Amino acid sequence: MLKRLLPLAFLLLAAPALAQQEQVEAALASAPQGTRFGLLVVDDTGREVVAIAPDQRFIPASNTKLFTSAAAYAVLPGIDRPDTVGGSAVSLQPGKGSAPPDVWLMGRGDARMSSAADCKANCLAELADRVAATTRRVRDVVGDDSFWPDQRWSPGMSWNNIGTDSGTAVAALNLDDNELAVLVKPSAAGKRPVVEISPYFTLRNEAVTVVSGRTSTLALERPVNGMELRLSGEIPADAKDWRERIGLDDPAHYAAWKFRRMLESRGVKVTGKVRVNHRPVQADDKPHQPGVLGTPIHVGFPAFASLTPPPLADDVVTINKNSQNLHAEALLRRIGDRRGTGSREWGTAALKEFLEKAGIPRAGYDFSDGSGMSTYNRLSPRAAVALLRWVTTQPWGEAWYASLPIAGVDGTLKRRFIGTPLAGNLAAKTGSLNASNALSGRFRAKSGRMLTFALFANDVPDGASALAAMDAALLVLAAAN
Repeated sequence: MLKRLLPLAFLLLAAPALAQQEQVEAALASAPQGTRFGLLVVDDTGREVVAIAPDQRFIPASNTKLFTSAAAYAVLPGIDRPDTVGGSAVSLQPGKGSAPPDVWLMGRGDARMSSAADCKANCLAELADRVAATTRRVRDVVGDDSFWPDQRWSPGMSWNNIGTDSGTAVAALNLDDNELAVLVKPSAAGKRPVVEISPYFTLRNEAVTVVSGRTSTLALERPVNGMELRLSGEIPADAKDWRERIGLDDPAHYAAWKFRRMLESRGVKVTGKVRVNHRPVQADDKPHQPGVLGTPIHVGFPAFASLTPPPLADDVVTINKNSQNLHAEALLRRIGDRRGTGSREWGTAALKEFLEKAGIPRAGYDFSDGSGMSTYNRLSPRAAVALLRWVTTQPWGEAWYASLPIAGVDGTLKRRFIGTPLAGNLAAKTGSLNASNALSGRFRAKSGRMLTFALFANDVPDGASALAAMDAALLVLAAAN
């Protein structure tokens, strides 16, 4: 009799889990036809709650940043202390004879230096003040990013993202997030709109203001490495100001150009030109054998003034909450700088080494960058959940989890899950790229259990969105007893 009752008892216990799986699948089925999902949810004991293609590999988009930022916490010492390694610096190199010195602005990997008028920390103005207090004449202003090899973009980045603020170039010398703001204001119908933009680029304004009530069709175009911006399209006379941000192709050149203008505003006469010092990729910039370090090839001169940026832990918050691509790419190269020469290849090699030590299943991932902009990246829900659970065992785990967006509160989740049980409860990293969406993190269900999850949507039809279906599936899980 007991043998007959055991299967029945098992079925009764399994029934809620089976029902929950079916409800989640039904929620995901509301997504646009053709969308491919992967999902794994485990409770605080590690028991699987729901699993849909958990071992298939998906484009993770910005969920890649989970791995980059966790590796930074695990690999980089003193991540919660002021960054005495990555700050930019200046050096004055004597000219020949009576010629004035050249001023070199040298980057060491930090992505947070600012030239903003209201800058409070890590400010380019501080370096300009030091130069102005030392000399009143310089010749060339040199932007030196040779601390790392010249690898501005990662393999697999879509060409249409290059030149946007999402795909701006990365270098050892960065300024103002390597972005420039564009502001377009309508004028009278039939007239060119008014454009406000830094004079770093030449503007070709072919746009026109049209009568009120029409739809804006403004577009910005710039060839890669081109210095001319073309504004085209229409803006209605009654339209709000149109704002856009564009990425830079040569951050070191822009930083040197900006530095020259700051020096001149302080009365320093610049008699020469703006130029750059890049370092081409060399053999040692690529790992030859697993675990074998390269030889750092850091070029530059002794500095007479340098900046000390805030702790990198602060930047992890920016990276994860705001999904900041440039900062994530720079962080990956910082990890690579610890293991080799600061190249992208050494960064991904160090990331792989970290994941092996953390016990993340190797079949579950491949990474070509640190931000998730590469379409070559692949990740399984199981590998993502394994990382999320491993982080909770680390002494820095809660600090890292605090860097994730909180549903309905901040970051890229500020406008999602408002008025639901997940608002203020779910902490997770978002992701969106080329027909792909992702969300991975944790939340506490109605039952009181802490659920860790990774949810990926790939092959979302053009112009459609899978976010509503993804959110509905998670709300099913949140309501479970």
